[in-house]
Amino acid sequence: MNRRYSIFLQLVLLIAMVTACSDKPGPRQTGLEAILKSGRIIMITQNNPLAYYIYRDEPRGFEYELAKGFADFLGVELEMITPSWNQMIDDLQTGEGDFIASGMTITPSRQERVSFSDSYMTVRQHAVTRSGKSGFNSVGDLSGKIVYVREGTSYQERLLELQGEGIDLYLELMPDVPTEEFIRRVVDEEIPVTIVDSNIALLNRRYYPDMRIAFPIAEEQSLGWAVRKDDGELLGKINDYFAAIREDGFYQRIYDKYYNNIDVFEYVDVKKFHERIDTRLPKYQHIIKKAADKNGLDWRLLAAIIYQESHFNPRARSYTGVRGLMQVTRSTAKEMGISNRMDPEQSVYAGTKYLSRMYERFDDMEEGLDRRLFALASYNVGYGHVRDAQKIARQKGLDPDRWSSLKETLPLLRYRKYYEKTRYGYARGTEPVRYVDRVMLYYDILRWKKEV
Repeated sequence: MNRRYSIFLQLVLLIAMVTACSDKPGPRQTGLEAILKSGRIIMITQNNPLAYYIYRDEPRGFEYELAKGFADFLGVELEMITPSWNQMIDDLQTGEGDFIASGMTITPSRQERVSFSDSYMTVRQHAVTRSGKSGFNSVGDLSGKIVYVREGTSYQERLLELQGEGIDLYLELMPDVPTEEFIRRVVDEEIPVTIVDSNIALLNRRYYPDMRIAFPIAEEQSLGWAVRKDDGELLGKINDYFAAIREDGFYQRIYDKYYNNIDVFEYVDVKKFHERIDTRLPKYQHIIKKAADKNGLDWRLLAAIIYQESHFNPRARSYTGVRGLMQVTRSTAKEMGISNRMDPEQSVYAGTKYLSRMYERFDDMEEGLDRRLFALASYNVGYGHVRDAQKIARQKGLDPDRWSSLKETLPLLRYRKYYEKTRYGYARGTEPVRYVDRVMLYYDILRWKKEV
């Protein structure tokens, strides 16, 4: 009886073990068919200002927005994981994620492990030092210097090549330190030099105006998304998507959103802006916040406009006669019900109310960034001219509700063959484009420096 009971008990335990094992989830299914069946795709990326980050509870980032577009293209939901840089390819190969989208350069060593999509951007590696630091003018000047870079990057690969070519540099590798942190250390003179891709370097000049992009150390390289070697169907869909978004303008809109203001950088101006954020802005910040809250605006956007208008100088006056912090015209002051354009509170009140009114007048457009940019351009050049530029956009087959279209058509209002057929006539159309670019540059710096 005891023996039978012992056998019975062993059978029960065996069945329980088999059942428990069968309940355990198997390895995650990968590949395009599995993605479409599950209704989700997992992006492997980095948590940084260029790839993916959270702002006001909303996901942002150049790579994220491209990837979200791809998920929509497939009709699935997008999820993100953010392992360390050196872990990304391993996580791809083990099926933790479906593709890598993180500004990864296409190199021969990586191509041995993964398959890359068609290139969506080209970059070039540059040595970066602090402005005013001597002795960094060419690749040969790296000889005898300590160069600090993140381990496992294409920067490391290129520096090892330079050592092999006879450049006697010392390579200091640091695990999983973001490129932006190396830039900060260079500017703060904690390290002498680092290597940075051109797109990252150009974007970070606005935050670190004392950074110097010294010289290139390599030829141009391509960025691509990476998939597993056996994921040919997914790779094909990614390439189809890249071709489609270049054709319909979606890629350009995302590119402009993140990279548009690179060309307006001027060292002296941006350096001065950083200084005046600390010396002048605090005096008017409470007024700006009050007006922004009342009109549903981000106060930092309003502060950026004010700096572009007056450099936070309440007595500023332009050659056209506009005056005060927000350079309000006499007629606008009367329309908004203020008596003293030189009074900071009255000026900010009138300018903000007028800007909000411009935004409301574009009620035929969807809420969002493009509409805000149209309102900004109207604040600068006038509502009528912006509507004229929309008309020209329609005639040219461009989307009249996209800022990318108006960047092309506003400057055309300088030419008779265009403006003579419009309602409001001639305008110096390049000025509102430059105005909007600068405001958004200042706004981006303020978002980086002022969280609240």
